[in-house]
Amino acid sequence: MKNLVLYCRGGFEKDCAAEIQVRAAELNIGGFVKTVTNQAYVVFECFAEDDGEVLAQKLSLDSLIFARQMFAAGPLLTDLPSDDRVSPLVEALANISKAGELRVETPDTNEAKELSAFCRKFTVPLRQALKKRDILLNKESPNRPIIHVCFVAPGQAYAGYSFSNNSSPHFMGIPRLKFPSDGPSRSTLKLDEAFIHFLKEEDHETRLHSGMKSVDLGACPGGWTYQLVRRGMFVAAVDNGPMDEKLMQTGQVKHYREDGFRFEPPRKNIYWLVCDMVEKPARVAELMEAWAINGWFKEAIFNLKLPMKSRYKEVSTILATMSTILTENEIPHKLACKHLYHDRDEVTVHLWLRPEVQCGF
Repeated sequence: MKNLVLYCRGGFEKDCAAEIQVRAAELNIGGFVKTVTNQAYVVFECFAEDDGEVLAQKLSLDSLIFARQMFAAGPLLTDLPSDDRVSPLVEALANISKAGELRVETPDTNEAKELSAFCRKFTVPLRQALKKRDILLNKESPNRPIIHVCFVAPGQAYAGYSFSNNSSPHFMGIPRLKFPSDGPSRSTLKLDEAFIHFLKEEDHETRLHSGMKSVDLGACPGGWTYQLVRRGMFVAAVDNGPMDEKLMQTGQVKHYREDGFRFEPPRKNIYWLVCDMVEKPARVAELMEAWAINGWFKEAIFNLKLPMKSRYKEVSTILATMSTILTENEIPHKLACKHLYHDRDEVTVHLWLRPEVQCGF
């Protein structure tokens, strides 16, 4: 399979395309991008026949900023007959053996999602046909490849597979989170998704538990503070604006009416620093660097608001500069960045200082 299909947010196809071109070149894989604005997916067509599969295996999905999901695929299947769409798809997937799961998906656009009801119904006969050909196991397995069939229009689909150890666990790459009825703002889902994405579930007990001390810069009205409180943490909420009254009544929040760029924590036993301030991304990055150099936190999650143009280039430059500065200050760290589903014109960054030290403060 010579194609790599990548899902992204509609309107960010150029950023996803720019990123995959750079990352494929790093692996010495040549190809070109096919994409259309607001179609919510990108296709990277490799020059060599099997390089789509090489990319799907060797290029870490977690290392990509703008891609939610990716899979190796053959050419776009067009004019699938309405009376038998199963047979051509089975033939297109014939070289796959004993896959562990089938996902029949669409890009994340209103137009494509009109096909979602069809996809749900179509999954059953396609699954049965794939099982008969031993392309799909009779019982789902989390350790085998995942078959993806992405309908981009009626009668048109990409068919291929992803590797289970390098694939989003979520259908269409989208986590299904429910907005809490007592949440102060919808921004609360951004931090909830960030914790799910950047931390493995087995790490929550040691790195995301009750009793931890945290700081929320730019906290008002408390969407991100809410996620810290619901996990039992104590929060220094920093913002000149008012905080949600229910959060204040928990006894876990102390409100500092200060500028987040000037605030200095009175105590330095902070584990989590979070920040969702509307400010130039370079300035927010500099603030995170200052806190890191002072040793005021262990892990941080923060958002970088994106410019209108050259978004991938600017974010990459900021992250590279941040990593260089931390390295020059002899601070071991891990840095990850993702355009999460609940992000809009921003990306979310996770910074873990001294990750070789597993225990918290």
